[in-house]
Amino acid sequence: MTGLAAPRVGLADVQAARVLLEGISRTTPLEGLRGLSALAGGPVLLKCENLQRTGSFKIRGAYVRIARLTDAERARGVVAASAGNHAQGVALAASLLGCRSTVFMPEAAPLPKVAATAAYGAAIRHVGHTVDQALLAALAFAAETGAVLIHPFDHADVIAGQGTVGLEVLEQCPEVRTVVVCTGGGGLVAGIATAVKALRPDVRVVAVQAAGAAAFPESLRLGRPEALASMATMADGIAIGRPGDLTFPVVRDLVDEVRTVDEEALSRALLLCLERAKLVVEPAGAAAVAAVMEDPTAFATPVVAVLSGGNIDPLLLTKVVRHGLVAAGRFLSLKVAIPDRPGALAQLLGVLAGTEANVLEVEHSRTGRGLHVDEVEVALQLETRGRPHGDEVLQALSTSGYAVTGT
Repeated sequence: MTGLAAPRVGLADVQAARVLLEGISRTTPLEGLRGLSALAGGPVLLKCENLQRTGSFKIRGAYVRIARLTDAERARGVVAASAGNHAQGVALAASLLGCRSTVFMPEAAPLPKVAATAAYGAAIRHVGHTVDQALLAALAFAAETGAVLIHPFDHADVIAGQGTVGLEVLEQCPEVRTVVVCTGGGGLVAGIATAVKALRPDVRVVAVQAAGAAAFPESLRLGRPEALASMATMADGIAIGRPGDLTFPVVRDLVDEVRTVDEEALSRALLLCLERAKLVVEPAGAAAVAAVMEDPTAFATPVVAVLSGGNIDPLLLTKVVRHGLVAAGRFLSLKVAIPDRPGALAQLLGVLAGTEANVLEVEHSRTGRGLHVDEVEVALQLETRGRPHGDEVLQALSTSGYAVTGT
């Protein structure tokens, strides 16, 4: 993507931020993902910012921003708006720098993120249903109290801090050809692109957004930041309705491509990270992996996919893992009509036993559209070894004379 405006943050800013972060942020590891590497035709590596302090990259930008405030500004305290990761970064950074922090969070912010933010010393206020609504409340609080707003992505110091991820990627994988970055408001990808393009202009930088909260594609088409009318995604960490005024021109000028991934792709990516890489990642943090999984040969290898965070509510993790298993064909839901007579259910289960599918749930229903008076409908939840095995189960049922009425 080309444009005329120059990035507002330069390589020197990112390098200076790195000096400031020495002893504060961790140099997170790169981990290989063999199965995905085989599909991509070359190495796919994961930049594990889910193992960063506070569980995400956000401590980098938050610390740089607060550290560069004057003593008088820090004395007034800081305020932020976040669904959780930026909240934790601000809370910890403020605590390390001896500064009061107040964080506005959406009403439905994940409870573990709320608890962690409070544990780092921030005062929590719940407002609205989105980060954008919480941000409006934080801006009003800053105007009323004099507290300094620590924006989650749209500030030069924040962008520079996040850009230190890019410096680490180039040092850890000098042969890298593509960096894939999960993207909400654009702070992380803008920072990484600033660092990477300055040192290695040949490396492609790809931004990935959740399809239900993808503000950049339309904004780039229009040539200006444009707010979404609505959002719907489980990836709360990248559910940002409008690109930043500072991040937008950087993405426009330096990011080579913006992709979107749907909820099923996010679920499958999270499950892959959990099963194969043994890494707990939140849906937003798995977006880059989801993009590579969806189209593995589209990225020149070696590919580095940034896992931006791992702060996931255990309840959501349970739901997402189950959804991911369904998306991967590991769970099979179906309905079968059987005769309403003794032994009919046992006969059906015998056929399933022969396929070695594991029956998780069985539910009878004697009322249903299309059922005869002497039939019952059986809803089944099965665990399979994947789509080919699921197809074998369906074929076995068909061969045995059962009509599958719903899947």
